[in-house]
Order: sequence, then structure tokens, then C-alpha cells
Amino acid sequence: MNTVTVLDGKLVVEPKGLDKVWSFTRKLEIPLGNVRGATHDPGASKEPKGIRAPGLGLPGKTAGTFHRDGVKTFYNVTGSADTIVIELEQQEYQRLILSVEDPRSVVQLVNNAAAAA
Repeated sequence: MNTVTVLDGKLVVEPKGLDKVWSFTRKLEIPLGNVRGATHDPGASKEPKGIRAPGLGLPGKTAGTFHRDGVKTFYNVTGSADTIVIELEQQEYQRLILSVEDPRSVVQLVNNAAAAA
């Protein structure tokens, strides 16, 4: 699970608990100007991920960096129902695929913040 907030003109993603260890990530900070938008997409966690480097890939849990067809994606997903996808530009990652507690409100937060940036 992840916490997604907006602070000082940045989108801040923080994995919770052991997800920090499994994803090899304490925090991601992305300037809002580089956030294209977010969607609630429970099926995103089931798409082909590509090469994991570094991270964890187990049934029901995906965490870390994955490379597929020239696209670098950060995953931190447990299950699939609460999965969101955040599209980025001019960043290390092109996409963030995350589990969050309230996907609809997080998507709205991200889209509103990106539109205002």
C-alpha cells in the first residue's frame, strides 16, 4: 500500500511498512508539472511487467522497478482492486502503478493537482 500526497508543488508517493523494503524505495517526489494524470485501473496490475530490476514479483504482490518495451514503471501493488496508474513525463519513471486505500479520491487529488500546476 502507498500514501499519495501533494506537497510544495510535488506529488509525493510513500510506500508503507515493508513495501519500502520490497520496492527498494522510501519515497518518490515528482514535480506536478510532470504529472500527466491518474486513473483507477484494477487491471493494470495484471498486465505484463517486463524485466524486474530491482524488486519483488510474487503472486498478489508486485513491488519495484520494471522495464518493458523501453518504458520504466514503478510498481507497488498488493492485490488489484485498489490499483491506480499515474502517467508521468520527463521523469525516471513513465508510469507509477500503485495500491492505495481510496483509489477514487487519490485519482481526483492527482488529477486536480496536475491540472492546477
